[in-house]
Amino acid sequence: MPDVSVIVIVYNDADRLPTAVQSVLDQTLNSVEVLIVDDCSTDGSFEVARALEASHPGRIRAFQLPENSGAGGEPRNVGIGHATGRYIMFLDSDDVLEHNACRNLLEAAEQTQADIVSGLCVRLTQGTRTTKRTEWYPWLYRTTRTLESITELPDLFVWDTLSTNKCYRREFLLDNDLRFPKGMFYEDLMFIAEAYLAANRITLIPNQVYFWNVHEKAAVKSVTNRRHEMTNYEHRLEIHRRIEALLEHNDLHGLRLAKDVKFLKHDLVLHLRDLPHRDEEYRAEFAELSREYLADLSPEAYDSVLPIQAICSYLLQQGDWDNLLPAVDALIRRNTVTSPLIERDGRIYWCGEHLDTADGARFLDVTGLGYHTRPLTQLALGNRLTSYADDGRGKVRLGGSVVNPLGRIRSGAKLSGTLEFRARRTSLQSFKFPLTSLKHAGQTLDWTAEADLARKLRPLGIIDVVWDVWVNLDVDGEKVPTRVGAGRIELESARPLRIRPRLSRLVADRLVPEISAKGNLSYLLTAEGQATVRTQELIGEALQSKAASLAKKGLRKARKAKKDLNSGDTKIRVYHEAFSKLPIRKGLVVFESHMGKQFSDSPKAIYDEMRRQGVQFDAVWSYDGAKPTGFPKDATLVKRWSYPYLRALAQAEFWIDNQGFPMKLAKRPGTTYIQTWHGSALKRMGFDVPQMKLLNRAGQATHQKVLDRFDHFLIRSEHDVRTLASGFRLRDEVLLRTGYPRNDALVTAREQEAETGERVRGPIAEQLGIDADKKVLLYAPTFRASESGAVKKFELPFDVEEFADRFGDRYTLLIRSHYLNQVVLPPSVRGKVIDVSQGHDITPLLALADGLITDYSSLMFDYALLDRPMIFFAYDYEEYADETRGTYFDLRDKAPGPVVATESELFAAVDGLKAADADYAGARERFATEFGEYDKGTAAQQIVAKFFTPGSGK
Repeated sequence: MPDVSVIVIVYNDADRLPTAVQSVLDQTLNSVEVLIVDDCSTDGSFEVARALEASHPGRIRAFQLPENSGAGGEPRNVGIGHATGRYIMFLDSDDVLEHNACRNLLEAAEQTQADIVSGLCVRLTQGTRTTKRTEWYPWLYRTTRTLESITELPDLFVWDTLSTNKCYRREFLLDNDLRFPKGMFYEDLMFIAEAYLAANRITLIPNQVYFWNVHEKAAVKSVTNRRHEMTNYEHRLEIHRRIEALLEHNDLHGLRLAKDVKFLKHDLVLHLRDLPHRDEEYRAEFAELSREYLADLSPEAYDSVLPIQAICSYLLQQGDWDNLLPAVDALIRRNTVTSPLIERDGRIYWCGEHLDTADGARFLDVTGLGYHTRPLTQLALGNRLTSYADDGRGKVRLGGSVVNPLGRIRSGAKLSGTLEFRARRTSLQSFKFPLTSLKHAGQTLDWTAEADLARKLRPLGIIDVVWDVWVNLDVDGEKVPTRVGAGRIELESARPLRIRPRLSRLVADRLVPEISAKGNLSYLLTAEGQATVRTQELIGEALQSKAASLAKKGLRKARKAKKDLNSGDTKIRVYHEAFSKLPIRKGLVVFESHMGKQFSDSPKAIYDEMRRQGVQFDAVWSYDGAKPTGFPKDATLVKRWSYPYLRALAQAEFWIDNQGFPMKLAKRPGTTYIQTWHGSALKRMGFDVPQMKLLNRAGQATHQKVLDRFDHFLIRSEHDVRTLASGFRLRDEVLLRTGYPRNDALVTAREQEAETGERVRGPIAEQLGIDADKKVLLYAPTFRASESGAVKKFELPFDVEEFADRFGDRYTLLIRSHYLNQVVLPPSVRGKVIDVSQGHDITPLLALADGLITDYSSLMFDYALLDRPMIFFAYDYEEYADETRGTYFDLRDKAPGPVVATESELFAAVDGLKAADADYAGARERFATEFGEYDKGTAAQQIVAKFFTPGSGK
């Protein structure tokens, strides 16, 4: 009895069958038999199978079905019937097993006594020149784990539905009569669903076991590449119905919901992608099949998918092709705005139809995507090709339509643009042609262009094979790039264009238009002339030569070296072994706020004070992100973790930041590190956090070493000494009792208000367009994190539209989300509620606000210095205080304002804000005294006086 029987199924695949079988024969586990089951092929596959059987007697057996079954299920069933191994695996004739697959799966099965053992599948998409490698749902296989029930991991049930990357105990299959549906596509889905539910134990291993080869341009298409056949879709729906019945029978509603979500996210999307290129008869039949099936899906499933996926599903049920096809385009071209959108009753919708129904208004609402809030230059505008013509030689005439969402581009805008052909490989050339026409057409901008590619486009010829097409708009001086999508234009009649590469026409002589996988218009360099075709053949042969292999190996090494050069480990090594050997530069000061995300907080206040006093120093500010905005122009800007950043840190005389420079960078003895920190502590910090206490001695020592880099740590009260300083295990001589430089402006504002009796709003009120007759409330919550430390998605915990309706005549509400979060406001609150999250520094907003609504943010300690009313919206206090990190004190005992837990309580507190101002006056004074005793308005001056000499440098 062999350990493993590998069942290899084949149908008209004689050429690739031997490779698949050889991958089994080459396994490091010797006790393996091969069963080849031919589904009545007509190309000689069975003869190849018999020849393999004859050349490996005792190891290979070949069988043939008397007639073709039409799918892969029945051949596998025949194989199960003939298998003699203790375990069974399945292999398709165009795929291969990883060298150690059988051994790794068998060892895991025997160690865990599992009925099913599953490993990682790697999908290899074979292109014209390259192979794309994709690991199949790798998050399921990060570690070895054993499940006693599939309900422990619903993601495995719904996502890894392959039968081929698994090993099954044969008795388990026989005892449960597990067989594949006969003559049905997607037979894997049903088989594996039944197997998962029947298994007493399932083990997952983090090993690659199966290589799935996908030949998208193969003459004979696989099932997954034959979605244009309606039978394909019918079978998919039928298999899903059978699985649903199975789940209902077993009362597994949680798995049913997960399966429905997966259908909307994955299965339906695969078929929707093809709809723009199908005829009306196909679409009508597809819609009819879908309508019946989608009506039975769990309503909760729609809440768990992307808005565009729910939109497509809803419009498909309505048969609204005018709005569905643009939605499908957005589904394919992710994050692209392909509909003009509509604003109604203060909400943004995908289209204006169907809004008279509750479901229509619910599914078509895209307010939360924030299209109405983002600058035009940050929107990916859909650009749909509307016409295509060529002269058969080298000239093309294109026409297209760019969507104008919400009429953001006004009719009187000054418009111009270019058509650009851009090599897909980075840093290569591009060629531009002026648009021949560009006109405003209300919901779209329509354009035409003519490009003589034969004369003007000069590719290199080998490395710039793929060319993408863009239309670059200039709208009132703003640059708006748009990618040209194919739309519903078919390119079957498009002719190859003659081209003249810079290298030689012998390497390529034609440019062929094609539609990319994402639905965009692209061009591909190819060969048509006899001499060019022969050259391409010679190049192909040369690329397979020994010399080419050596060259490829060298190229891979060079690429790896480049990758290694930019890796974190290499940068850390360069910092310590090279940059840290350079001399310290007197007067070089590196500033950083919130890990490079802002020009703000106490580092900014110190920087501004140094400039005000005329300190002579070389200022370097770090920034995080693609492009720095809002940072000072009189400082050197360096990207965080870049080599210039590391060099600046290595040579700096001073480090000044409010959160922490990279942990693995050691501070040199000649560098002074001033840690300003970013707020007093309510939640536990440092070694007071439960997770930190669980670290072993070495882990705690590593963390302490990072904290010991601080030469000076700013505190604003003895509360900071008892909490932050204690939690970070800082020595007393490190502490600077100066207060926070960022709060100097708040102390000054209160003093001026006390002297004059007037509250000065400053220029920010005018910039935000705030009505002078309205009070200003600032809502500034902190972020929430999961137990693993991951930042949770932020959603407003109250109805902002109701807030605007109730209080908009009295208050302007400013919303400042934490820099780790973002917020999207509906248009209905325009003028009453303003998102102020994008500005760097929050201090001017605190000074502006007549009242603060917060939760557990350290801003409460800063705002208390202004002696203005506060409301604490602590809707999840127990979870925040008890289940995550814990707090140093109970906020409800010390809060200098009402603590509310529900939306109605919040609105009542806003209604009673004036009374709360008087009722909590004493509490505010005590709070400010306890938590801000050292904030005297002179912190920045004290820092400059202590460490820098005004006017002449240190």
